[in-house]
Amino acid sequence: MLTIWGARRRMCDGVSRRGFLKIGALGAGLTLADVLRVRAEQKAAGRPAAEKSVIMIELPGGPPHTDMYDLKPEAPKEYRGEFNPIKTNVSGVSICEHFPLQAKMWDKLAVVRTVVTGAVGHRDHEIQSGYKVPGYPSFGSIISKLRGVGPSGVPPFVTLNAAGGGEPAFLGVAHRPFLPNGPGMRNLVPSNGMTPERLKKRQTLLKGFDEMRRDTDASGTMAGLDAFEARAFDMVASGNVAKALNVNLEDARTRERYKGVEKFLMARRLVEAGVGAVTLSFSNWDTHFDNFKYCKEWLPQLDRGIAALIQDLHDRGLERDVVTVVWGEFGRDPKVNAKAGREHWEPVMSALIAGGGLKMGQAVGTTTARGEEPKDRPYKVPQVWSTIYRAVGIDPAKTFPDGSGRPVHILEDREPVKELV
Repeated sequence: MLTIWGARRRMCDGVSRRGFLKIGALGAGLTLADVLRVRAEQKAAGRPAAEKSVIMIELPGGPPHTDMYDLKPEAPKEYRGEFNPIKTNVSGVSICEHFPLQAKMWDKLAVVRTVVTGAVGHRDHEIQSGYKVPGYPSFGSIISKLRGVGPSGVPPFVTLNAAGGGEPAFLGVAHRPFLPNGPGMRNLVPSNGMTPERLKKRQTLLKGFDEMRRDTDASGTMAGLDAFEARAFDMVASGNVAKALNVNLEDARTRERYKGVEKFLMARRLVEAGVGAVTLSFSNWDTHFDNFKYCKEWLPQLDRGIAALIQDLHDRGLERDVVTVVWGEFGRDPKVNAKAGREHWEPVMSALIAGGGLKMGQAVGTTTARGEEPKDRPYKVPQVWSTIYRAVGIDPAKTFPDGSGRPVHILEDREPVKELV
């Protein structure tokens, strides 16, 4: 039994998050990082000619909404903080001064300033699944289940997060994300001297090793692990995933634009290769102290990553085929504490959205004078997901049977953000 651990990520709650996968007797020279995907059953009607993708950029720890997309320059100093708003290229919309690149292309972006989250503490399952409690499939696992793997051999769901990026719950382990973390990237190509014939022999040997456990397993876990192993061999044989993850294949000018934010470039390459769902995290926004010190460093980097990604998607004609969402588990307290930090704030947060044929160039919703709660047009996290699902052609009312056979909707709250559709 091989166990592959991802890197640690520690929040203020002291919880260490590590992605892992135990894969049978995968001693055949393969140590693909964490999780792999099975080829989902194909519908009799076949796959659509072009399928849209979702990129979710998670800002873990809770980004400060009043220092990013919802500044309050007229509020008292202890609320408004240290940053000033700047105008965007869309009349009436202003954002943080540390977002000059986004400001110049706001006609390609939109923000929902009145997202109400039900999360308490560092629980990212809500922004992954649209449910307040764990135990429901993440959006990437939903996409994996519905679409499966294309003929190019790329997995439908990839996370670039060291700690994982969404669980499949009752959809089964076959729909966990592929995580190319650590040594996984080195093992996406065959080792020296490994011919297709030898690789096939090792695959046959592996099946023999797992035969007894497969026959005695009643939970379906072995079937899912069989799928992971099959996908591992397919991915090594094709080399397509390794190529998509290799940013060195880009020209020098492009690499320079993404310097320090290479995961944004990797995400773009993955959706170009046909991956249906990509998640990545950027920095740690758990700023209980020195909020402005850290934001002065992180905000310009985030600005560069978002601007480069969205502009590239437009330049490649993918602006309608890819939906990008940028958000965290919750916002941060509009009132600055004694340590120049901001505490957790569940009543409201902002969500940046781009692409998918949605209506861009706007700021949806208004918060109160100090940014403490929605003043109008409050939207819940599942409503944001409903909007995204609809944009990529997935009916959020579709159901899947849970572990007991009970049908569960992709989302319970399926009203979209009407201003975006």
